[in-house]
Amino acid sequence: MRCVLIASTAAELLFYWADAAFLRRLRPPHAGQGPALEDSLNTLFAPLIISCTALLEKLADTYTCFATEHGRHLHVLHTFGDCLYIAVNGDGTESEDDLRRTLFVLRRLVEAHCGLVTLDSHLVRKELRPADSEQRERVWSLLRGLLETYSRLREEDQSFAVEAVERLIHPQLCEQCIEFLERQVVQYINASPERGGDEVGHAFLLVHTKLLAFYSSRNASSIRPADLLILILLVQDLYPSQSAEEELGPQPAGGEVLPQGPKRSESIPVSGPGSHGAAEKDSDDQDTDDLSAPEVYYTPEPSPGRHSTGSESWSEGAEMLGTGEADAADVQMAEDLLQTLGPLVPEASNPRRIFLDANLREGYCPLLPHTMHCLPLWPGISLVLLTKGPTTQVAVTLYQLLDGFLVLERKLEEGPEAGAPRSYPFLAELRQRMDKFVKKLSGQDIQLQNTWVDFKNKIFSRCEPGSSLELLQAVANVKRQLCSVYRQLFLASAGHSLSQGLRDRAQKLMREKLLDWRDFLLVKSRRNITMVSYLEDFPGLVHFIYVDRTAGQMMAPSLSVTEKSSSELGKGPLAAFIKRKVWSLIALARRYLQKGYTTLMLQDGDYCCSYFLWFENELGYKLEVMEVPVLSDDSAPIGMLAGDYYRKLLRYYSKNHQAEVVKCYELLTVHLGIIPSELVVQQACDLARRLWEPSRIPLL
Repeated sequence: MRCVLIASTAAELLFYWADAAFLRRLRPPHAGQGPALEDSLNTLFAPLIISCTALLEKLADTYTCFATEHGRHLHVLHTFGDCLYIAVNGDGTESEDDLRRTLFVLRRLVEAHCGLVTLDSHLVRKELRPADSEQRERVWSLLRGLLETYSRLREEDQSFAVEAVERLIHPQLCEQCIEFLERQVVQYINASPERGGDEVGHAFLLVHTKLLAFYSSRNASSIRPADLLILILLVQDLYPSQSAEEELGPQPAGGEVLPQGPKRSESIPVSGPGSHGAAEKDSDDQDTDDLSAPEVYYTPEPSPGRHSTGSESWSEGAEMLGTGEADAADVQMAEDLLQTLGPLVPEASNPRRIFLDANLREGYCPLLPHTMHCLPLWPGISLVLLTKGPTTQVAVTLYQLLDGFLVLERKLEEGPEAGAPRSYPFLAELRQRMDKFVKKLSGQDIQLQNTWVDFKNKIFSRCEPGSSLELLQAVANVKRQLCSVYRQLFLASAGHSLSQGLRDRAQKLMREKLLDWRDFLLVKSRRNITMVSYLEDFPGLVHFIYVDRTAGQMMAPSLSVTEKSSSELGKGPLAAFIKRKVWSLIALARRYLQKGYTTLMLQDGDYCCSYFLWFENELGYKLEVMEVPVLSDDSAPIGMLAGDYYRKLLRYYSKNHQAEVVKCYELLTVHLGIIPSELVVQQACDLARRLWEPSRIPLL
C-alpha cells in the first residue's frame, strides 16, 4: 500500500501516485458514490500539510519521518522550495531510505521536465497542475509512468540499484559504433539543411539499460552520469524491455518491414589486431570474458509460443500474440488495458523536451533545454539523439541572471551584517547584464521590463533605499518574471525537433549496420559479464559489483531472475536468494557510508558480504584513507539520482589533493562463508586491479 504526492504549502494537490491497495483503502468498493479522488486525498493529507507548514513558519523546522500507531504506515516528508513531497508505505516493503530516495528522484524528474521553472513556486504549480483537466492528466500520467518504471528498475536492475551506468562490454564493437555515430549520424545531421537550427550534441546506443556506445560532438558539453541515467530511465519508460524470447523471436511479417542488412562482412566488423579505428588506443582492452576463449556468437532459436508476462513493448517491430494463442478473456483484458493506458503517454512524448546540466563556453547552466529523440531499432535496442535549439544562449543568460538574483536574495536575508545593498560588488555587473537582456527583448515582455524598473528604483534610489522586506519582494518579482520568460520560451512553446526524414535515415542506417549483431547484443545484454571467468582465480566468490564513481559506471555479473531469462545461478530460489542478499548489502553499505564508514564486512549466514570505498590517482595508485563526512538521517540519499553524493565526495576529498586527479571506486562482494576474512580482502584487492583496466575504455 503505497502513495506519493506533491502538495503546495496551501494544501493544494499538485501531483499524486497511489497503488491499487491505497486507492481501495481510500475509496472502498462498497462505499458507493463519494467525493472525487483528489478531494479524498486533500481531506486525508490536509492536516499533515498544514501542520508541516505551521512548524516551518514558527520553528523553521519540521518533521521528516514518522510512523503511525503500531508502525503500520511509514510517512517520509521533504520540502523542496514551497512544495511538500510526501511518500507513504503501508505494507512494510519500503524503508525510510527507500521512500526518501523516491522523493528525491521524483524531484529530479520534475526538474528534468520543468527546468528552471522549479525555482518559482507559483509557476511550477502551473506546470504540475494545469487548469485544463486533460493536460493535467497527461502531466500526471507522465510522472506516474516514470515513477513506476524507476521502482521496477530499482528492484530488477543492478545499475539502478547502485545508481551507475552499466556498459555493454565489447570494446571493438563499441569503437566501430562510435565512429559510425560520428560520421553517419551526428556529422550528417548537423551538416543537413533540414535540421532547422537544431544541432545534435550527443548520440548513444542502448541495449536495454546498458550503454553500448556514446558519441558527443566537439562543441557539446559533457553529459553527467546522473543525467545519462535519467535518460536511460526515460527510454525504458517509452519502450520497456521485453522478455528474451519475445525480443529474439522472428520479426512480424506484417507492418513495417525492416530493411535487409548487408552481409556479415559488410556490417560492422570486429577489428583485428592490426586494424586502426577511431578509438585505436583502446583496441587492446578486452573484457575478461574475451581473454579466456575466442568469442562464439550464439543466436538462440525462438522459444515455442507462450503467453507473455505482460512486459511487451509497444515499440516498432514488437511481436504481437496471434489470435489463436490467446483466449477471449485475454483479448478483452488487453483491450481494456489499452483503453486504460491510452492517454498515459502523450503524443508528443517522443521527441521530448528535457533539461540537463551543461558546461558551455558561455558558462555553466544546470538545466539547459535539450530535445531527446528516441529511435527504437528493435525491441530492446534504441538509438538516442540529444539536440539543442538556437535559443540555448538565452537559457544560459537566464540562468546567470537568476543565479545573480539568488545570491542577492541571500545577501538581503542576512540583514544589515552584509552591508548596504548598493555596496555589493556583484550588483553593478548584474545591473549591466539585466539592462542588456531587457533591451534585447525590445519590449516583448512588458511585465519583466516594469518589474525591473521597479526594482532599480528601490535599490538604486538616491534617497534611502527601500527596506529589506521591500527589496526581497522586488527581487522575488524579478525572479518570477525571469522564470516566466524561461517558461514561455522552453515550456509553453512547441519544442524544436529534427525532421522526420533525418530521424528515419538515422534509424534505417543504424539498423542496417547492427542487423547481424542484433541477436548477439540482446543475448550479451542478458549475460554481459559471467562469473565463470572469475571462479578459477577467485574461489568462493559468488557475486560482485564494481563501480567507478568518477565516471559513474559499473560492472557486475548478470543477476536476472525473471520468468523467461536467468543468470548462471538459474531462476529458482537460489538466484532469488542471492539477489536479495546483494540488494540488502547495497542498502546496508549506504547506511554505513552515511555514518562515515568506507569499509564493511559481515558474516550473513552461509555468506560473507563486504563493501569497500577507496580513492586513487589517475595512475591507479591508492591514496590515503580519510574520514568521509557523516550525514544526518534526513539528508539526500547516497547515490547519483538523488543529489549526486559521490561528486560532492570527490570535491571534498580533492581539496587536499589539488595537484592530481582523484578518482573514487566502490566494490561490493559476496563470498561463501567458509572463506577466511583475510582471503576475502586479498581477493577484493586482486579483483579491483583486474577490473580497473576494462573500466577505462572511454565511451564519452
